[in-house]
Amino acid sequence: MKLISLIDIALSFTVSAQPALINVHEFELEYEIAGNGKHIVLLEAGGSAGMSDWEPVFDQIAEHATVIRYSRVGNGNSTAIKRHFTSRDYADYASELLVALDVNQPVILVAHSYGGNVARDFAAAYPRQIQALLMLDPSSEHDVDIVRAIDLDKGNREIAQIKLDDMADGMSNQYLDFWSKRPLPDYPQIQDMPVTVIASVKKVESPSNLFFTDQGRQMWGELWHGWASAFPQGRAVLTEKSGHYVQFDEPELVVNELLELIQKLGKH
Repeated sequence: MKLISLIDIALSFTVSAQPALINVHEFELEYEIAGNGKHIVLLEAGGSAGMSDWEPVFDQIAEHATVIRYSRVGNGNSTAIKRHFTSRDYADYASELLVALDVNQPVILVAHSYGGNVARDFAAAYPRQIQALLMLDPSSEHDVDIVRAIDLDKGNREIAQIKLDDMADGMSNQYLDFWSKRPLPDYPQIQDMPVTVIASVKKVESPSNLFFTDQGRQMWGELWHGWASAFPQGRAVLTEKSGHYVQFDEPELVVNELLELIQKLGKH
């Protein structure tokens, strides 16, 4: 892999601020790069989502940093597949994507929903490629624990129905991985770095299941507050204004928290 200066990276990224395809092993990945800031931000979308997951904040982030968004294999305009991928598989391809793009400095990884699973695996497996982590209402292997803790019998019935509904919608590449609920990396498997989690605790007027009841929302916030607090530089932001799609409901919150992370990095 050729080595190029950070100035060259910034200039080439600014020129290529249009969606494009790049070969990563046997697949083509759709990506877009914008901005020319000192810091590089990699955006990891939610489950079955492509680059459009970042539409509300992409241009705003580009005003402050070099920003990369992409569609994981099987999503967006990336190679369509039927093969099952785990979050660790996706993390491996994210690492290779950065290599293919000649990114030679650690990135700030911003992840939404299932992308949080990918981000946690990435942060543990590739510590030299990441310097900070921002997760937006990330999925958790412990979401089912919350439902069962509120009402075990009813919770198990709801979980079974949600699985059936997901299957009826068509199994996405990460479907089995999401429902396996395997333990994901936590601190100290993920190194000491600035870590921020924005979790939605917005109350729902007519909750569709136990997870969205007031008690469920409270426990969700407590879960992520405890998770972030384990990190020496961890921070949890609980928002009552946003639903699951924080970047659509409160784009300014996402950008402000990213700028806070950038400021922290500037002090080191």
